[in-house]
Amino acid sequence: MNPIDELRAARPAHLGDRPIDPRTRAAELSRAMSQPRPVRRRRRPARPVWSLGLAGAAAAVTAVAVVVATNGTASTPRAPDRPTSTQRTVTLSAREVLLAAAARAERQPEGKGAFWHTVSVRRTLFAAKGGYRVLNQQRDEGWTPSATGPGQKQWGRLQSLGARPATEEDRQAWERAGSPASIEVTVPRKSRPMILSTSPGRARTSHSPLTDGDKVFWLGRNVSVKELRELPGDPDQLKKRLLAWKGHATDVPMVGDGWLFVVSAGLIMDMPVTPEVRGAAFRMLAELDDVRVIENVTDAEGRTGTAVAINEPTLDDGVAEHRLIIDEATGAALASEYVAVKPRGFQTGFEPGTMWNSIAVTKAGWTDDKPM
Repeated sequence: MNPIDELRAARPAHLGDRPIDPRTRAAELSRAMSQPRPVRRRRRPARPVWSLGLAGAAAAVTAVAVVVATNGTASTPRAPDRPTSTQRTVTLSAREVLLAAAARAERQPEGKGAFWHTVSVRRTLFAAKGGYRVLNQQRDEGWTPSATGPGQKQWGRLQSLGARPATEEDRQAWERAGSPASIEVTVPRKSRPMILSTSPGRARTSHSPLTDGDKVFWLGRNVSVKELRELPGDPDQLKKRLLAWKGHATDVPMVGDGWLFVVSAGLIMDMPVTPEVRGAAFRMLAELDDVRVIENVTDAEGRTGTAVAINEPTLDDGVAEHRLIIDEATGAALASEYVAVKPRGFQTGFEPGTMWNSIAVTKAGWTDDKPM
């Protein structure tokens, strides 16, 4: 069956043929700079800093994880040669792409284990004092227990992978500045600059009890693995449940479609939901009016996929394009990216079209292996 026929076959019949210690501080800052608004700045029940909601729910921005392991091993972290985007928009509708992804996600094996294990690499673009730009890189690994109750812990491991000039032009400017190993970068809304190192740091592992004894993720409120596992596999019922949980996922007010895109991206990317729920999340996104599709997008790990995207408001009256990149062969989410549309706040100084933040998921699935 060719791709077009597969897309048509994925459509439901009724449619016819038409997501305080130095470690915590560093993690919080990284996540804050990971999104088009200062994330995790809201006061709310504690959420583990390593819990990858990546995809965008600023809640954790929230949101990333995933569907199924995208690879057996992680790819070598690498950032795009240029932080700008020139992919072309395709003629296939976002609905068709999302329904095809839903059909494939639903067919993935469930898996089981003592821990839900995720690995991701975050990259954030900063403006350096010397007039060039650098990409800061961080590896984020998490273990969420499938069991709950007294004594259960969640584990996280963070490692700085170092900062590097974003483009060849930036590298030349960095070399003219003396190739500093410590780079001073501008952090909007901060009174003092931040210093980034070009050298990788040591991986640091830590753990903490589950919030309220069982809560591990954020979907408008803190939720448990059990609640995630019990989410409905029907897209209409899933939408109703998520809207009932709607809180303040970001510091910027979001209306229905924006909220649903953010939390659904989180479900799809890195949360331990069933394959049926991932499929339902894709089908729910297929019904949103403002979602569009972008073909042949290469994520920061060098993997090619198809992106579905929506514009989101940012602080200071800015706008960013939030992309969820999908591997169409498996229905797995590869990455969440933010591209400047109307640069403001954290995006100030970046031209429109600049991809200034990415979270690439390299592994997500159940395991019995404990963190070492």
